[in-house]
Amino acid sequence: MENMRGIRFRSLTFMLFMAFVVWSSSFDTCIARRGNHWRESRGNSASLAKKKGKNQGNSHHQQHHNGVSKPKPPSHKAPPLPPAPKEDAPPPSSPKKSSTAFNVLDFGAKGDGKSDDTKAFQAAWAAACKVAASTMIVPAEYVFLVGPISFSGPYCQANIVFQLDGTIIAPTNFNVWGRGLFQWLEFTKLVGITIQGDGTIDGSGSVWWQESPFEDPVDNESEFIIPLNKTVQQHPPMPVRSELSGKMPSIKPTALRFYGSFNVTVTGITIQNSPQCHLKFDNCIGVVVHDMKTSSPGDSPNTDGIHLQNSKDVLIHSTDLACGDDCISIQTGCSNVYIHNVNCGPGHGISIGGLGKENTKACVSNITVRDVVMHGTMTGVRIKTWQGGSGSVQGVLFSNIQVSEVQLPIVIDQFYCDKSICKNQTSAVALSGITYEKIRGTYTVKPVHFACSDALPCMDVSLTTIELQPLKEQYHLYDPFCWKTFGELNTPTMPPISCLQIGKPSSNRPQSDHDTC
Repeated sequence: MENMRGIRFRSLTFMLFMAFVVWSSSFDTCIARRGNHWRESRGNSASLAKKKGKNQGNSHHQQHHNGVSKPKPPSHKAPPLPPAPKEDAPPPSSPKKSSTAFNVLDFGAKGDGKSDDTKAFQAAWAAACKVAASTMIVPAEYVFLVGPISFSGPYCQANIVFQLDGTIIAPTNFNVWGRGLFQWLEFTKLVGITIQGDGTIDGSGSVWWQESPFEDPVDNESEFIIPLNKTVQQHPPMPVRSELSGKMPSIKPTALRFYGSFNVTVTGITIQNSPQCHLKFDNCIGVVVHDMKTSSPGDSPNTDGIHLQNSKDVLIHSTDLACGDDCISIQTGCSNVYIHNVNCGPGHGISIGGLGKENTKACVSNITVRDVVMHGTMTGVRIKTWQGGSGSVQGVLFSNIQVSEVQLPIVIDQFYCDKSICKNQTSAVALSGITYEKIRGTYTVKPVHFACSDALPCMDVSLTTIELQPLKEQYHLYDPFCWKTFGELNTPTMPPISCLQIGKPSSNRPQSDHDTC
């Protein structure tokens, strides 16, 4: 009986032992699986491998010798598990092009000079408009045919750059222009807009000039220019119009206009063959123009180089202006204008006015024009106003102006009229504080022409270092002329300008509130 009990006891013990061995094996497997998630260092892994190699041969012996096998977990402490990645995290993206540059080619522009790229320019601008400090790119070596277009604010972001390195040409199909538009490329209500680059804006002006070259207004000063013989053509022929182009509208567009904008910069580009004005700023504050060119024939009608109107704080320098009208025209509402280091010619010089047309009020002040070279222009530095106007021009300096073969270097004309007949009127724009200094060079018609208002004579006109030599070549020559002009001669002049009345007028009508700016 005792033997049977012993056998049963040993059998039970053996079964318990085998159950323990199975349980122990499962526990090791669980530990090993869990270990897959540990971030063990190389040092710890190597240490565990050495220990395992030493003890592996004795493990089975120890299990049978002791009868109980107790697994030991690794002695080192595992670092915490890394956070699980977020499910909504996007996958890594490949590098992309700059999100602030918008090339017109990417918006469908062809740049072949024949396809209409207007819509592509509109789309590129719409994209650039939404991004502050973005750049709209018109690439080099392409010619883009673009119709009338407005790059408009006021909801565009600030400091957009229009990078012009290619060429933009205007269409010559009369259907594009309808009954006529006042501008071709227009930027309106923007802040910090810059146009820069080595590119060209070509207005295809010849098809406009030839339509009605004699219907355009004629500059008043041309009446003084009387050729000595018939070799000088007053109205050179215009290019022959293509029969396929049709008749262009009588209203001619300005090539590039800025309206109602702040901190405008134009630099590097060339504007050529504009139907009318090349570059116009209207109601702008903070304008900088430098290192750019305008280029049109001297006989192209009314093609002003740069036209300023109702604009303040303007700086123009280091520019070459060739055109068929005023190189720079300063109209009403302009103040704090500084112009220097400009080459002008051909053209009609640098002018303030015409002001006061159709009995309007004109206000211009604080204008400086200095360090300018003029060659072959009709006038040099000029102020022109219409009879019947009101307001004032004051605080004007013309300094260090070099003239070469200029017909009328110094002009004040308060009887300006660009049509055949103008009505005589007593009211006028008042002129005062006009300074001329260091005006040197050669003239071909008349050195000085001062024609001031009978009712409001010109006051405080100052002349210093005026040295002008006549060139007896093509035109009748005239002596200096003055009418109702008061001021002072600070140095002797060449030729003598004895017609200037020294001092102030004895009876000068005070300006009314309507006249005061």
